[in-house]
Amino acid sequence: QVQLVESGGGLVQPGGSLRLSCAASGFTSDYYAIGWFRQAPGKEREGVSCISTTDGSTYYADSVKGRFTISRDNAKNTGYLQMNSLKPADTAVYCCATSAIRAPILVYSDYTFFGSWGQGTQVTVSS
Repeated sequence: QVQLVESGGGLVQPGGSLRLSCAASGFTSDYYAIGWFRQAPGKEREGVSCISTTDGSTYYADSVKGRFTISRDNAKNTGYLQMNSLKPADTAVYCCATSAIRAPILVYSDYTFFGSWGQGTQVTVSS
């Protein structure tokens, strides 16, 4: 089992930036993708972005393309989500997750492919 801890959330004004981190510990050699998901009150969980730990391929939801960048540092077992040009619609609890299933990158937009989850970090975009 992989343990995940997110950090970097907070309150930011529209147009601002935040960088989320996801530190993994435990059986860190046993996952093939890191994903970021978000859930706002009253809304369904949304796949924001994911990255393959094997070939570095990435996926972004249409709502964040061009504004968010996902990356990972395999040596540090840490994933990152750089969020720029933030909008009030980006307000949500953001969770990172890892998948022990090897699959094409687009598959990882589905949260059911992820078995280990962090506790989440709140991102609030407001003036």
